[in-house]
Order: sequence, then C-alpha cells, then structure tokens
Amino acid sequence: MNPTLTDLERLARQSGEILRLGYGHEHHVDYKNVIDLVTEVDRKSEAYLLAEIQHLFPGHQIVSEEIGLVPGRLADQWYVDPLDGTVNYAHGIPIFCVSIAYAREGVVTLGVVFDPMRDELFTAELGQGAWCNGNRLHVSTVTELNRSLLVTGFPYDAWTTEHDNLDNFGRFARITQGVRRLGSAALDLCYVAAGRFDGYWELSLKSWDLAAGGLIASEAGALVTNLTGQSDILSPPCSLLAAPPSLYSKMLEILNGKV
Repeated sequence: MNPTLTDLERLARQSGEILRLGYGHEHHVDYKNVIDLVTEVDRKSEAYLLAEIQHLFPGHQIVSEEIGLVPGRLADQWYVDPLDGTVNYAHGIPIFCVSIAYAREGVVTLGVVFDPMRDELFTAELGQGAWCNGNRLHVSTVTELNRSLLVTGFPYDAWTTEHDNLDNFGRFARITQGVRRLGSAALDLCYVAAGRFDGYWELSLKSWDLAAGGLIASEAGALVTNLTGQSDILSPPCSLLAAPPSLYSKMLEILNGKV
C-alpha cells in the first residue's frame, strides 16, 4: 500500500504537536559535533514517526536524521526530519518544522513540511501543485537579483571546511536586497515556494533536509537542482539551488564562478 498526502499531513501534524508541547522548556542537548545539536524532543518526534510509518507501511525503507537508515524496499522510501531547526529550537527561537517526504521508485511524489508555531502546513504532490493551508503557492515574479531577497544556510563543519559558503554569501549580499539565514532548510524551500524568498542555495545538506521542501518548491514553479545544475538532489554530496526561472540561471552562474 502506498501512502497518500493525507497520511503525511496527519503524521506531520502529530509530530509537530510533540515539538510544540516541548518548546520553551529546558532540554537535554547532545552534540553530534560542536554546532550540530540533538535534543530529546528530536528523538521523541522521530520515534513517533518511525513507529507510525512502520506500522502503517511495513517494509518501506526510511531515511531519518537521527537514526539513519531503516532498511526496507528501495521502491518505497521515506525521508524524515523530525525537527529541522534544532539549534533554533534549543535556543527558544520559534523557527523550526517537521519535514516528511515519500519517494516511489526513486522519485519524490509526496512532501509535507509543518511549522507548528505558525500552524502552517506546506504540502505538495507530484504534478498537483504546492499548497499552504489550502492556498495555492507560487514562486515570486522577481526578475533581477538587485530586487531579490535570498536565503541560505551554512554547513555544520563551517569552522574547519574551506567550503563554508561565506564567499557565496558575500557575493549575493552585495548584489541583492539581502540574504537571510533562518536555520531550517525545509522552511527556506517552503518560503521560496510561497514567494517570501526569491531564491535559496546551500552547499552541504542531507537528503532529509531537502526531499519534501524540494518537491514543494518545484511544484510552486521553482527550478530545483544541485549546484552543478543536475536534477538529482538526493544523491550525496547534496547541494541545492531553488529559484524562479527568471533568477535561476543568474544564481547558478554566480555560484559556479562564471560571473
């Protein structure tokens, strides 16, 4: 049995309620590295999602942030981020979400991102458009970078890697109305889908960060690729560029040093 968008919506809302109830309390924080955090709420949300998926869709493979790979059929694969924006969450900043995607035969067909603090449910089904709380989403109509507001993120190894994204940040900051960093890749992509941001890029991501949001942005009209312009965004090393067609090629050229 294959899941429906309604299944993912229910899972995201229930998991989001776990996050909402835990928000604002003191948390037990573990460190995967010096700036990569995990809280007990991440694990509680993930435990709920994995248990429900395995109960309702036995035999499906799951790729989830904290536990990693749950083996199963490659033809039925889930990408789960039980709390995207953990650093924000741990610091009491209300910018975080649940991200869930389902892929059939390697193609992401369903994606849901739920922001429990704003009660915003972003959804998409392949070929059916993207929506937020029942309202159709469309990317912005901005055509020039000097009229754009962009968003990005930085890798967890930014202290040590030469690919820290700071050079790209500087390039775009000088030619746009601004570059924001929210701390949640899934919400960044949904905000591009909603036209709140005009474009998004990031260098070092994981499949669970971008599977759902990538589909939502694409279904809202964005071009969504890796930073070399390839459509496969889930194969590591993952990078992402999402922008309206009017800005996509301009951003890609800058990111690849051609401007």
